[in-house]
Amino acid sequence: MPNLTLSLARGAVTSPFKRAGRPGATLPADRLRLPAAPLAPGRLATYRTICGFPATGPLPVTYPHVLAFPLAMRLMTRPGFPLPVTGLVHTWIEITAHRTLQPQNMLELTVYAHELNPHRRGTEVTVVTEARLAGELVWESRSGYLSRHATRTEATAPGKPPAPLPAAAEWRLPANLGRRYAAASGDRNPIHLHPLTARLFGFPRAIAHGMWTVARCLAEAPDPATLRTVRADFRAPVLLPGTVTYASDGHAFQLRGGPDGERLHLTGTTG
Repeated sequence: MPNLTLSLARGAVTSPFKRAGRPGATLPADRLRLPAAPLAPGRLATYRTICGFPATGPLPVTYPHVLAFPLAMRLMTRPGFPLPVTGLVHTWIEITAHRTLQPQNMLELTVYAHELNPHRRGTEVTVVTEARLAGELVWESRSGYLSRHATRTEATAPGKPPAPLPAAAEWRLPANLGRRYAAASGDRNPIHLHPLTARLFGFPRAIAHGMWTVARCLAEAPDPATLRTVRADFRAPVLLPGTVTYASDGHAFQLRGGPDGERLHLTGTTG
C-alpha cells in the first residue's frame, strides 16, 4: 500500500512548481495498480463504526474508494500530474457496484486520471478507480477534483438549490471526528485534523472528510448492502464540531447545517 503521509508531503513540496490552468496541459497515461491482498479486519471494523455501517456483512459500498485513495494520491502527486495537489477540492463522486462485495474478497485496484476539463472556478480532473476480483470488474468510481484558479471561462451562476428533503436524523459531530476518520481511512489531510492546521488552509476550524459525510448518509439506507449506484456532490464543508441534519426521500439524500438547515453541505442519489 502506498504511504499516504509520504504522498501528502511530496504534494506539499511539488505543488508550488505546478500551475493549474496552464495551456496545453495533459494528463499522465499512467495506470497505477495494487495487487489483490487481504483486507485488514481491524481497519475495516473501525471504518464501519465511525461511518455507522453494520458491524458485519458485505463490504460498505464506499470502502474500495478508501482502499484505493493512497494510490490516487500517489498519482496526483507525481511530477507529471498537471495540477497542484495542495488546495485540490473533491467536488463529486459517482460509484457503481457491479456486485455485492464481501470482506474476504481480495480486490485488485487500479487508479488513473481520465479527463481534464475547464470549470467556472478553475480546472477539474476526473480520477477513475476500478476494483477487480479474479480479473472481473466488480466496482468502479469516478471522482471530480477541482483546482481553483483565475479563468477566462464565463462563470455560470449555480442553479437553484434543491428543495429540502424530509429530515430524518440530526447528528452532533465531535471536534475529533476528522482524527477518528483519518485513523480508519488513512486520509490525514491536515484540514481535517486540528483547528490550527485547518486555519493554515483558510478554514476557521477542522472540517469533516467529504467521504465520511457520504458514507454516513449511505449507512442510513434501509439496506446499504443493496446499493448499486451512488452520486454525491459536495456543496460546502462541514465544520467541526457541529450539528448537521440528514434528510432523505428514500432515493435522494442531503446533509444540511445552520440554524434552519439553510446551509447545504451535500446532495446525493442512490440506486
